[in-house]
Amino acid sequence: MATPDHPQPLPVPSTQAGREGLAALLAHSGDAVVALDFDGTLADIVPDPEQSRAHPGAVPALSALAPLVASVAVVTGRPADVAVRYGGFAGAPGLDHLVVLGHYGAERWDAATDTVRAPAPAPGVEAVRAELPGLLERAGVEGAWIEDKGHAVAVHTRRAADPQAAFDALRGPLADLADRHGLMVEPGRMVLELRPPGVDKGVALTAHVRGIGARAVLYAGDDLGDLAAYGAVDRLRAEGVAGLLVCSGTEVPELAERADLVLPGPEAVVGLLGALAGHLRRARELPAG
Repeated sequence: MATPDHPQPLPVPSTQAGREGLAALLAHSGDAVVALDFDGTLADIVPDPEQSRAHPGAVPALSALAPLVASVAVVTGRPADVAVRYGGFAGAPGLDHLVVLGHYGAERWDAATDTVRAPAPAPGVEAVRAELPGLLERAGVEGAWIEDKGHAVAVHTRRAADPQAAFDALRGPLADLADRHGLMVEPGRMVLELRPPGVDKGVALTAHVRGIGARAVLYAGDDLGDLAAYGAVDRLRAEGVAGLLVCSGTEVPELAERADLVLPGPEAVVGLLGALAGHLRRARELPAG
């Protein structure tokens, strides 16, 4: 059983780069960024995204870890205020400097001010929002439904009788619609999101890490949208920033195959965060030498 004197053991990354990233995070925690996706990483995937909530242990683990590192950031495709609400982050003790980068970094919520900074939605999003209901009706895909994210629009197929068939049937028509309005399509786990190009988790993560001047970064995600963040960590490594790539679950092989550390899901991710906090706290309490 983990105790303050004997924290839960840390899992060992399967790659040399990952082991170096973990070692750097432990050695230079004051200059480290811990960045995490929300759905599928801090929260279980559920049929209705509006019912998604952070794992019960997520806020306590983040509250224990955040004061020990340079920054904790949640990087999500959701609107920032929705992630804050579903995560239970606002006003949580220890999370005074938490940052939520919503809409793939187009929005930013800072716990210190409890405010969201966001640009106006791209014009193409409004046009797509108006055309989508007719497109779905013409496609005849029952069970698909639209999620309006403000700066993006997503079509979910998880409720369809055959979610994968519905996903495959809509991918082409949605790509054509997005192209007509200067948008791109980001596929995920039974979801296709239409959003402006040039906005992704990699861009958001890189800007945040460089803005802090971090020496180490941990990024955890679970879906195709997290590949951009993985690519950003690879580029940061080439610049001398140590990195650890964590994959939550194995449902997306493209991500799991690139990860330094694969965990079974949000509960295990929360366990990792708690273990990191325990080891860092114990290291700071031990006398030098």
